[in-house]
Amino acid sequence: MSLFDGEPEGPVEKSGYAPLAERMRPRTLEEYSGQEHLLGPGKPLRVQIERNDPSSMIFWGPPGVGKTTLAKIIAEKTRANFVEFSAVLSGIKEIKQVMAAAAHAAEMHSRTILFVDEIHRFNKAQQDAFLPYVERGTIRLIGATTENPSFEIISALLSRCRVYVLQPLSEERIVALLRRAITDRERGLGAMELSFDEDALALIAGYSSGDCRNAYNTLEIAAQLAQAGTKQINRAVASDAIQQRVLVYDKSGEEHYNLISALHKSVRNSDPDAALYWLARMFSAGEDPLYLARRVVRMAVEDIGLAAPEALNLCLSAKETMEFLGSPEGDLALAEAVIYLSLAPKSNSAYLAYGAALQEVEHTRQEPVPLHLRNAPTRLMKELEYGKGYRYAHDEEDRVADMDCLPDVLRGHSYYKPTEEGREKRLAERMDEIRRIRATKRGSADGR
Repeated sequence: MSLFDGEPEGPVEKSGYAPLAERMRPRTLEEYSGQEHLLGPGKPLRVQIERNDPSSMIFWGPPGVGKTTLAKIIAEKTRANFVEFSAVLSGIKEIKQVMAAAAHAAEMHSRTILFVDEIHRFNKAQQDAFLPYVERGTIRLIGATTENPSFEIISALLSRCRVYVLQPLSEERIVALLRRAITDRERGLGAMELSFDEDALALIAGYSSGDCRNAYNTLEIAAQLAQAGTKQINRAVASDAIQQRVLVYDKSGEEHYNLISALHKSVRNSDPDAALYWLARMFSAGEDPLYLARRVVRMAVEDIGLAAPEALNLCLSAKETMEFLGSPEGDLALAEAVIYLSLAPKSNSAYLAYGAALQEVEHTRQEPVPLHLRNAPTRLMKELEYGKGYRYAHDEEDRVADMDCLPDVLRGHSYYKPTEEGREKRLAERMDEIRRIRATKRGSADGR
């Protein structure tokens, strides 16, 4: 039964004209490969399916791991009408039409599963439109997203759905699926009677980045190339089919933040090899070089700090080099900066000190500037004792005056606590020296 008049019935998508990925789509849980953490015996999604639990759900995972397939299997197993809905192509009008059709089906005691692909692309108003139907049970919503639902799905809808996280498929599993597709005569490439090398399939699987759909698409191209030649899918044929590596990346999505987080934390952990790998991943995926340059400068300030203050100048120079040369010639400058930051001594003392000072400002009364620290450019200011008691440090022995520069209520507060790393060790020694000088002068003044 279709909810839309004129919609063709039957599994037309399994025709020979459909892409290999569509033809090889699993039809049952037994055919489904991967996600054992959800579908193994006694696992949460398996239990929900077997109990015919009508709860709505969100499938969160990278492309090509079987989100749509799972939704279709659930519809088949629970004997529900399956309506596929694209968040890219549909709006409020289409949502209302689908909801009206689902309500009519419910009156006929027929259940509807509404599968919304890329549900994160719906705005708040569009997502709100689903709520009453989900609450009443008119539809069972299954949403698929590659983005973190916590950020992209409104809380009211998210609270009414179970979120299942799907993982990328392993290379070994993808190789097994490719092998099956080559030999399957009913739905795969078996009729082409091709031979294949295992290392060719491993190459395709490795370059798919865990995306089975992409691997199938590459295999289909490789099969066409092989059929026109030696009828063997070898490494050379696989390389031609791949053309370029498929990188899972979205400059505005979660993977963007995952990768920059990995780069930053590798630098912080003094691991230059890992830092270079994540930097190369972001460059290869087309990340804005100046965004990377800005983040590298931030690392110098936040994590290297005063332990190696020259790191900031080095990173600013790398940024200027990138602006001057552009990519890819300027990429090496950032690579050099990342290596240096990884190997440099680390200190976040300035970062912590400034944070502590900000906390003080935000959570305490705004104290007036002590009179002795105020300038007195007018006669009235001088009469009000602006600047009275100020001691010019250059006129003092050791260039340090026994004078407090914090407001009275904050006297003695300490924000900056230097580490013993790199050059900051010398700053710590200098701070101790300044304390001794002030203590000596204070003692002398008290003695008088």
